[in-house]
This record gives sequence, C-alpha cells and structure tokens, in this order.
Amino acid sequence: MTTLVDRAIAALRANHDALAALVPTLSEQQLRDRSGAAEWTVAQALSHLGSGAEISRKPIAIAAGEHVEPEDNQSVWARWNASSPADQAAGFIKHNAAYLDTVDGLSAEQRDLPIDMGILPEPVPLVVALGLRLNEVANHAWDVRVGVDPSATLDAGSADLLIELFGGPMAFLLGFSGKPDQLDQEVRLAIPGGGIEITDTVTVADTVDDPTATFEGPAEAVVRLLTGRLGTERAAGASVTGNVTLDELRKVFPGY
Repeated sequence: MTTLVDRAIAALRANHDALAALVPTLSEQQLRDRSGAAEWTVAQALSHLGSGAEISRKPIAIAAGEHVEPEDNQSVWARWNASSPADQAAGFIKHNAAYLDTVDGLSAEQRDLPIDMGILPEPVPLVVALGLRLNEVANHAWDVRVGVDPSATLDAGSADLLIELFGGPMAFLLGFSGKPDQLDQEVRLAIPGGGIEITDTVTVADTVDDPTATFEGPAEAVVRLLTGRLGTERAAGASVTGNVTLDELRKVFPGY
C-alpha cells in the first residue's frame, strides 16, 4: 500500500527531476532574474532550496545512525550566500539529490524513528519532516520556474498531497502562517476536494458543511493561496465567490 511517506518522497523526486532538467539550461542572466519570491533572484531561490536540503537532511541522517559533522544553520546559509549564482544552482542539484538519496535509502524500521528537526518543540514522525520539506520544495520550485516562465504552475501532484497534509499531520503549520484575525466573519470555503474553515483558527478539511464561499480554480492555486503566492498577477483562472474576497483571503495567508 502506498503511504503518505512514499507519496511525499515521490513528490519530492518529481520536483527535483523537473528542476534538475531546467537549471542547467538557464543563462547567467536568467539566474539573476527575479524569481516568484519578491526578494530573491532565481539563483537565490535555488540557494535557499540547496541550503535547506543540506540542513534538513542532517536530522534524518542522524536518526538513521549516520555520523554527521555539526554545523550551525547560520554558517550554512553564509556559505551558500557567498557562492556565485552558478554555484548556487549547481549546489542545489547536488545537495537536493543527496537529501533524496538519504530518504530513499531509509529502511522500514528507520521510517518509524522520530526526527528531531531542531526547530519544533519535539521530534516529529518522518511524514512531517518530509511534508515540511515538500512544502518548501514545491513552492520554491514554483518560485524558480515562474521566474523563467510566467505561466508556470505548482506541481499538481505536490499540490494535492500538500492539501491532504495540511488537513492531517501538518495542520499545525497553518496555525503559524494563517492570520484569521484579518477577517471580521467566519468563512467556510469550499475548495477542490475539500474545504478551508477560517474561525479563530485555520483548518483544512476533507469536506465543509454549508460553505459560505467557494474557491474556483485548481488545487495548485489553493496551495499558492495558502503560501502567499496567489497575487493578482498570478491568479489567472482562480476566483472566489461568497462572503469573502480573494483579496481578503490574501491577508489571511500572507505567505513565507
């Protein structure tokens, strides 16, 4: 039976393969062009993904029994930030592949080990560690691709899985990123395959009873909404009807 862990690894691999095919074709100028992340170039988005792969691989490798040389995150980021755009791009492919090799190589017993991410109050199951990485990779991969192709969309398989994870083991993440106090009324938003309830918290559910609003658009646009990537210039094909507007929802989900 295919598990959430299997699906997360497959989605991470799909994003890697797409970027590994794209990145070597990019010119120096394209690497320096603005990405979908307003403050980053394409190369800087790749650098963020590469340093993230390096940092997030370590706790999984340690849990699996590998000896890992310690290095604080600030030092890792400084090293990546000092690299040239070309080296940032090449480094992403190398370190993201190493991350995937590590998670692909875990035994059934190792998949059950808790992972101490170092940024959360307590160790988490592997599916949460992978889900956090997928959320980062899928969204920043879109940042990279939309910097080259304005019509790019977020990987559809990743979007479906992320919505499922937001409604399950990664529900806590919306507690950090969502700003429900930006609305004056409760919203029960129907989305493809489920719903988003905005009260004093934000909850993703399989279904929503008596929806007060409806989101029209693909699942990938829902994920981009939740992560602050559905700006007016990137919202073609997406709309909201009911007791909330798309602009109001953007304030609830400012992104990261």
